[in-house]
Amino acid sequence: MPTNSLTESKIKAAKPKEKPYKLFDGHGLYLYVSTAGGKSWRMTYRVNGKAQTNTFGPYPLLGLADARAKRDAVRLAMVNGTPLKPVKKAETLTLSKASERYWEGRKDLSTSYVMNAVNAIAQHIEPKLGNRPIGELTRSEVLEVLMVMDAAGLSDYVRKTRMWLGQVFDWAVEQEHATINPCALIDPRKAFSKAPVESFASLEVTEIHQFMERLKLEGIIQSAQACRLLALTWVRTQELRMMEWTEIDGELWRIPAGKMKRRRDHLVPLSKQALVILENMRQRSTGSVYVFPNDRRIDRPMSENAILYLIGRIGFGGKMTGHGWRTVASTWANETGYDKDAIERQLAHAPDDKVRATYNRAEYLPERKAMLQAWADWLLPAAQP
Repeated sequence: MPTNSLTESKIKAAKPKEKPYKLFDGHGLYLYVSTAGGKSWRMTYRVNGKAQTNTFGPYPLLGLADARAKRDAVRLAMVNGTPLKPVKKAETLTLSKASERYWEGRKDLSTSYVMNAVNAIAQHIEPKLGNRPIGELTRSEVLEVLMVMDAAGLSDYVRKTRMWLGQVFDWAVEQEHATINPCALIDPRKAFSKAPVESFASLEVTEIHQFMERLKLEGIIQSAQACRLLALTWVRTQELRMMEWTEIDGELWRIPAGKMKRRRDHLVPLSKQALVILENMRQRSTGSVYVFPNDRRIDRPMSENAILYLIGRIGFGGKMTGHGWRTVASTWANETGYDKDAIERQLAHAPDDKVRATYNRAEYLPERKAMLQAWADWLLPAAQP
């Protein structure tokens, strides 16, 4: 094999393929190209007759000339009879451990993004594959687990989960805990179904009391309480999931701008029924900062699909969603005759008039407080859980 056959142009032109591959430079040195496009320098040689592979470092942090210098240093040591210790094999990591290490290292991402990714993998992937060595997992095995999500109607969520899981595999490949990223071999456009493009499913106002009667049978389990509070506050599911005890100020819930879709603080009046739910959750609190913590980790919020799963379990799957409460509440308020601007403020929508978009965050607060209490009295009598 020719010596020093690689050039910078060849290295830069190397693109990822469906399988990892090698570009040889001679005397055992080669550039390893992963399916994610990562490039690292490696060298193969023998110690006591046993083949060894040494990883020098990633390209372009370690350039071609530096990689060759490291290769030549190894060759010179062998010629001089310097004993070379066998290269220790990389630690065998399970998928769960690899996921934990990868996401703990992503300090560049927001806490909520990391939590969403970790929760998705923990809830949908780890129960079946979590204890398996990440380097042994195949495309078929990963696809099988993802297809369970797809069959459950989680068309968008399964795509996000595949993306998050793929990031873990990319890290594992670079750290030599795996040789391929199975997620990169799964085309979401072909593998998964497509959800119809439509607004979030919601019941008619006339169907709501039937829904609430069925929900009453679920008692005070966390997902049922979360569903009720979501209905009573008109917030988005994500905002409810991330609700913290420090945000409760008497009869107000002060949601900071960083948690809102439109990046401005939002005040939510709390009805008597909402306060009862919060008091019940406080009595059951295990010390988490979150009002609705994750079942497995109190330092994380509940799953983003907990309410959706509940709705499906009680027989309203495809007919109602957590986000659907905003549609139902808005319809009820408009039909009841409440001020349109007060309704829009409660939904945290920006006004059509851009000049008025600078309104004080507390504007219409008395009207909104009365509106939410009337809605709560109609929706959820105080005698219910």
